[in-house]
Amino acid sequence: MGRLLLGVLLGIVLLPVAVLGWLRFGVVPVAVADSPLPQERMLTGIPLHARIQRELVKSPVIQPDEDGLVAGAHIYSEKCASCHGFHGKPSQIGANMFPPAPQLWEKRGNDVVGVSDDPPGESYWKVANGIRLTGMPAFKPMLTDSEIWEVSLLVANADKPLPPAAVGILRGEPPTPEAVAPAAK
Repeated sequence: MGRLLLGVLLGIVLLPVAVLGWLRFGVVPVAVADSPLPQERMLTGIPLHARIQRELVKSPVIQPDEDGLVAGAHIYSEKCASCHGFHGKPSQIGANMFPPAPQLWEKRGNDVVGVSDDPPGESYWKVANGIRLTGMPAFKPMLTDSEIWEVSLLVANADKPLPPAAVGILRGEPPTPEAVAPAAK
């Protein structure tokens, strides 16, 4: 019985010391180019998805009309495109992040464009709150609730036909006078 107790005590002491040594001696993969830690996606993904589901807003405050989609395209162009890319122009910055920022105007392996398979409320949560350890900032301090919905509805509709003014903005083209008018509201 004494040996068992000694073994348990050594395990309780040695395991944290070994982990601290591993952390202290700089062998943990912390650079973007390093391979992920074992089970890293699972350890971060499970609580992220649980939190989003708990706080998910089921129905958007606004509807995806032409003015809202064009306004969302302006916001996207200004705040999001540097990491998530323009239509047909993936972001080099986002591709070199860890994890890589999703390119929101490109088809993924399953023929889904960006995050168009996510409910708008999930995109709203991610835009408003950001995601730790990914480079995704919280935009709640920078954007109004309506602006967050506009950009969230825009990316939720990435697989559908968009107004020509929004498409031009999302291609990184200079805005036309018609495209500027809705954003000036």
